[in-house]
Amino acid sequence: MFTKTPPPTPPPKGEGSSLAAASSQRSPSCGGSPSLLLLEQGKLLPPPVDIAAVRSTFLELESQAPALVAVLRADPRAANLLSAAIGGSLYLRDLILKDPRWTLECLSSDPEALFHSLLGELTTQRPSIPTDEHLMRKLRQLKVRGALLIALADVSGAWPIMRAARALTELADAMVKRAVDHLLTLARASGQLPGIDPANPGKNSRYVVLAMGKHGADELNFSSDIDLIVFYDPRSAAISQSVEPATFFVRLTKRLVRLLQDVTEDGYVYRVDLRLRPDPRATQIAIAIEAAAIYYENMGQNWERAAMIKARPIAGDLALGEEFLNRLKPYIWRKYLDFAAIADVQSLKRQIHAVKGHGKISVRGHNLKLGRGGIREIEFFVQTQQLIAGGRNPALRGRRTLEMLDALAAHRWISAKTAAEMQEDYRFLRLVEHRVQMVADAQAHELPDDDAGFAALSAFSGFADPADFNAALLKSFSRVQSHYSALFEGAPALGSDTGSLVFTGGEDDPETIATLTKMGFAQPSEIAATIRSWHFGRYAATRSARAKEILTEIMPALLQALSDTGDADRAFMAFDRFLSGLSAGVQIFSMLKANPQLLELLTRVLGIAPRLAEELSRRPKVLDAVLDHRFFDRLPERAELEELTAELISPVHTHEDALDQARIIGKEQMFRIGVRILSETVSAEEAGFAFSNLADVMIERLLIATRHDLSRRHGRIRGEKIAVIAMGKLGGREMTAGSDLDLILIYDTAAGAEVSNGSRPISVMQYFGRMAQRLISALSSPTPEGILYEVDLRLRPSGNKGPVASSLDSFIAYHRESAWTWERLALTRARVVAGNLDFRKTVERSIREALLRKSHDQILRADVVDMRRRMLRELGSTGVWDLKHARGGLVEIEFIAQFLQLLHAAENPDLLEQNTLAALTAASRHRLLAHEDAHTLLNACRLYHRLTQLLRLCVTGSFNPQQSVPGLRKLLSSAAGTPDIDHAEALLADTQAEVARIFDRLVAAL
Repeated sequence: MFTKTPPPTPPPKGEGSSLAAASSQRSPSCGGSPSLLLLEQGKLLPPPVDIAAVRSTFLELESQAPALVAVLRADPRAANLLSAAIGGSLYLRDLILKDPRWTLECLSSDPEALFHSLLGELTTQRPSIPTDEHLMRKLRQLKVRGALLIALADVSGAWPIMRAARALTELADAMVKRAVDHLLTLARASGQLPGIDPANPGKNSRYVVLAMGKHGADELNFSSDIDLIVFYDPRSAAISQSVEPATFFVRLTKRLVRLLQDVTEDGYVYRVDLRLRPDPRATQIAIAIEAAAIYYENMGQNWERAAMIKARPIAGDLALGEEFLNRLKPYIWRKYLDFAAIADVQSLKRQIHAVKGHGKISVRGHNLKLGRGGIREIEFFVQTQQLIAGGRNPALRGRRTLEMLDALAAHRWISAKTAAEMQEDYRFLRLVEHRVQMVADAQAHELPDDDAGFAALSAFSGFADPADFNAALLKSFSRVQSHYSALFEGAPALGSDTGSLVFTGGEDDPETIATLTKMGFAQPSEIAATIRSWHFGRYAATRSARAKEILTEIMPALLQALSDTGDADRAFMAFDRFLSGLSAGVQIFSMLKANPQLLELLTRVLGIAPRLAEELSRRPKVLDAVLDHRFFDRLPERAELEELTAELISPVHTHEDALDQARIIGKEQMFRIGVRILSETVSAEEAGFAFSNLADVMIERLLIATRHDLSRRHGRIRGEKIAVIAMGKLGGREMTAGSDLDLILIYDTAAGAEVSNGSRPISVMQYFGRMAQRLISALSSPTPEGILYEVDLRLRPSGNKGPVASSLDSFIAYHRESAWTWERLALTRARVVAGNLDFRKTVERSIREALLRKSHDQILRADVVDMRRRMLRELGSTGVWDLKHARGGLVEIEFIAQFLQLLHAAENPDLLEQNTLAALTAASRHRLLAHEDAHTLLNACRLYHRLTQLLRLCVTGSFNPQQSVPGLRKLLSSAAGTPDIDHAEALLADTQAEVARIFDRLVAAL
């Protein structure tokens, strides 16, 4: 593997001589040097590229370290090794200059003996307890000594790469253990942990630190973070009764992190990462061990199972740690693993494609760890097969990568050739990884992409020729990638066309963040964190293993569908609210996986229609109706609604229960209609009739409940009769989502009836006034289930000045003698929707009679034009998308239809249709509208209704196409029958101009 070159000669003696010459001269080795065991065990290295750095360092050593200089003069092997270390690493250069005595000791000693001596300094018990500051200084000093010793043993080749990795792990173990023992000893001295053994503080402390990842596997790299998980047992900890366990152990862990991680003048010991613990966003940094066990056993994810393979107790109560890991064996090592679980495990591998060079094998700039064919692929190659097979074969449950490659080959999961090749590649890539990290003591993995940097790393890695180094790397990357790809051949894609989408672990995957950004998410990090919280089982719907596995599979399609709504973040948060309300997730996730159209519909609801999204979030069960295969066949008939409400809103329920049930039924049915509108599977007319049928049934059923409640309180009025008249959109069966109910309540009694017959009698006017108010309250008051409808009574006789309920006689008299033209126009849409059947017919006759009275042509025209002018003046218009009030908008079509009815109904009674389309059709049939005008008005009315149905679902306030989401613009364009929103806007402008011309011609010019 290495290209050997002759060693440099020692520098010449005499005045003016310099060690710097050692880097450029060659001569036979000199005798008489001390026993340099490290060098004897090592090999010669090519000269470094940065000769100037070597020369300047040697010059500094001449004045500072004569003993070291003597060794370098005496043995060219020492000069060769230090030249390589200094030329390849600024960090090692600084360590050598900072402590040349230790450097000499490293060169002159057996590395194994010296390393164990250093570890002994960490493990030796002291009679006195040092302060935190003293221990921090000591740990940092020993850390840099250990780093230099291990680096020189590694670079020289005296230690194979995995021995160096194990030494780094042993050093980390000792450092963490020393820090934990120190903190436990202090806690004992302060009386907080009185029951621990001062000679062995960790034993029976019921506080344990687990090493994870490379640390747990004895494979730590040169400048690695250490991944730790901290558990404690609050029930059996030897803790003072006055101490609260959770608070104490969390604070202890924070101090542990400070001891190891804080940067002082002596540097730091290790960067500590605690994010591999269960649900790190929601849990403390030290977790009660029983809670952790329950989490893993019930909610643990497959990536956490993979992580726990390498878990190893290293400090504190080691027996507690082993007990915990033994308990988790059934969780980690499943005997049977289905393919969905395997796919979920495979998703881990996608996280490694997160940096430059992942998509293809290009050596320059490639990531040794995460790139394609890199170290992580070898580790996942092993871990994945361990998860699949280890449940049935305990021999495959080891922590170390190379040993498990041997075990997989021995048990015929892979060939001996594959094992040997991957072992060779793993050792080589780990060696290069160490060299990259030694350069500046940084957790770096990228190969240099410039010639000078690549040549320097080549020499530091033992290659005299960068081309040979490049070829060796390419060979390893290609071979690893080939073996790994074969393992997951045919596995389902876990990304989108835009890029990788992976949400395992406790931190953001860089490429996933980039992918989310490209998909249109404005807060990709928050999105990723929320998805990870789903996988951590934050919601009931995502706690089962099966739910998590299916969610992993549908995630790319789900995020793409949310992105396609045009407001990805809003749609995502709506989906999160929806998910939070689900009691289970497997069924819905399976349905979404099997039915892409349902997924598209769901995300359309969440991203485009805030009314429906809010209802779905409050009542996720409303989606059950959509899952019914008959959902898109037809809308519920009125008889079905009556049967449903009769069962659930009956006099046997309390009044409050009736109100809640009405809201539940009403909201669910409105949701169903809204979904049909969004899915473009009903016409605007059908939707208007469906909304109106529902309102009719709700009013009728709540009137029954209200009458029952009122009679219970005040009795009945002799001969009482009541009818509810629907006006406006409800009267015309043209309701939309969120339409108000324009109502009038009419009553009659037996002759001579004056008061109710209950224990608390009230007058007739009070009785029906309260009935009207209670009905309004039943329809509109907020309850825990929300508001059903807003109710408007301003169309009653005398408007807001009149009583809330009118007697039949006063209603007839008012419309015969006092009604304004605008009230007569409104009356054309009056429809009796609830009350006593015979009385309803009486009221209908009185309405018809009022409308059949002859109207004066000129007065009617003048009044209609005056009304329209006032509306334009007072309400204005926000442009063509103000479909109702804009000049030529829906109001003018309605006025034309109502004007023709009032003007001609006396001669043509069948003109009296509450529905605008029906009224226009009748006018055309009687030739009161020219065919062309009727055609224009009918088409315009249908266009306005189609667009209005969508806008009421999807927009609160006025609509601005430039500020709307693309999904809504697409829907509106489709409803208008145009290719895009600009054409839809142009169509509206033309249509409104035509309607305005017809209004001016038929009624009067504005």
